[in-house]
Amino acid sequence: MRRIIKKILLAILVVFIAIQFIQPARNKNGQILPTDISRMLSVPDSVQVILKNTCYDCHSNNTNYPWYVNIQPMGWLMAKHIRQGKSVLNFSEFGSYSPRKQLSKLSGIGNSIRDNIMPIASYKWMHKNARLSIDQKALITDWVQRSKDSLALKN
Repeated sequence: MRRIIKKILLAILVVFIAIQFIQPARNKNGQILPTDISRMLSVPDSVQVILKNTCYDCHSNNTNYPWYVNIQPMGWLMAKHIRQGKSVLNFSEFGSYSPRKQLSKLSGIGNSIRDNIMPIASYKWMHKNARLSIDQKALITDWVQRSKDSLALKN
């Protein structure tokens, strides 16, 4: 019986080591694109800092990777979160959205912050600086409303 357990544990170890060689692609281009939200809308520095600390890792083309993404399957999970986040909203490509979609995305940002949906719990658990204070939430939702009003006037 002990011999079977040892073989099973050895097999698990071999699989764990083998999967370390399968690394997902990194989400990092190092540039601020002309379509970035900060180039399309007036984003105060205080709001930009909050967005970069709490949103950009999953909702832009530039992710700051923590050390644990080098250990699989954590890297795969993070890559999945980034793909999903960017499919919903990508701050780096905000300017490529239609005016109607931009307004919709801004509304979504405000609602997600107000309803405590974003940032997601697992992200806040690993990134303590991503926990938003009441003042930070108010700052973002006020900026969202001003941005929506500004976009509505342009269109």
